[in-house]
Amino acid sequence: MKPTDPKFDHCLSALRQSPFFAGLSGDVQTDILRMFTYGSALRRDTNVSLADADQRFSVVVSGRAKASTYHPETGREHILELLGPSDGFDLISLLDGEPRDVVLTALDDMEILTASLSQVRQWLLQHPEINRTFLPYLGEQMRHLAEQAEDLALYDTEARLARLILRHITSNAPVHGLRLINDLSQETLASMIGSVRVVVGRQMSKWKQEGILSTGRGKWAIDDLNELIAKAQKKLDI
Repeated sequence: MKPTDPKFDHCLSALRQSPFFAGLSGDVQTDILRMFTYGSALRRDTNVSLADADQRFSVVVSGRAKASTYHPETGREHILELLGPSDGFDLISLLDGEPRDVVLTALDDMEILTASLSQVRQWLLQHPEINRTFLPYLGEQMRHLAEQAEDLALYDTEARLARLILRHITSNAPVHGLRLINDLSQETLASMIGSVRVVVGRQMSKWKQEGILSTGRGKWAIDDLNELIAKAQKKLDI
């Protein structure tokens, strides 16, 4: 992407908010952006419309996407992660060089930055200072995958749903500040916790009756945070 591109400043602002590029000098951030190509995707586009998406690293400028795997026979979906503005994908392939059987689907109309994995790897070798921000971000993503495995092994559906919601609460607005998920369908939420839509719908209806959640205008909010935390702590009886 060239500095003369009309989208350059807009994308540079987004890059500066990215957890693994923030804190770098302005010159280094500008150098990073030169490596990327600007693109867009419409809601429900898969692999953000890139034929070689499994060979590229992407940074979200605006909008949201889900990274999913599917059972080869039943087609059942499991959502590994949600990506929002400034998030990057695919960190695992960036590290080990192996393609992943993961489909990236736009949940909103999106703007994205992409570069080949080989380009990004070479850039990381040339700029080791990025490790100050890149490694903590990578650790956060690895922790997220470990927590998913723990949830599936140790918690029932109610607790898994509660734990999912708690992970997306913003620190400055716990009652109404849910990052990324508070307008998602029950089917999407179910795919994030290894369940099905009817079970998640039944659970959310129960929580509304108990005064834990409320809904309106296609979104929902937490009304009783302490009770939701209690729900999240109930482990399976094994």
